[in-house]
Amino acid sequence: MVLAGKLITEVGVKTPADKFYNLFTTQLHDVQKHAEKVHETKVHEGDWHGIGSVKHWTYVVDGKVITCLERVEAIDEQNKTNKYTLFGGDIDPHYKNFTLILQVIDNKDSHAVARWTIEYEKLHEDIEPPNGYMEYFNKLTRDVDNQIHKA
Repeated sequence: MVLAGKLITEVGVKTPADKFYNLFTTQLHDVQKHAEKVHETKVHEGDWHGIGSVKHWTYVVDGKVITCLERVEAIDEQNKTNKYTLFGGDIDPHYKNFTLILQVIDNKDSHAVARWTIEYEKLHEDIEPPNGYMEYFNKLTRDVDNQIHKA
């Protein structure tokens, strides 16, 4: 009985890595302006960007409106990597642990890659892996990239 798993998706972006990563590190409140499937996000505890801060998110995965809380666990600006824990709302009935990692990787040709990793532990074996989240992060990345690349 396997309850834990890891999913990874990589999406190429036209936006320079520093600019794309900066949005998620210092301008997270703007994500909802750029992404079609993000309905709302607001600060629940702390601030928008500090470690330990908590935001409330409302977004669409697999055609269903999802709500959850997200806590910033780590920010590694040198490696352009952020780590978040998702909990509450629609996460807790399905997952014991749900960790999201964003890493933005520079490419030699001035483009970048956004790598999204989900590490999860299901509450029981009947729960499907969170594959819909991979589609969600692919779409979110493309939406954000299209908007901030133009700016």
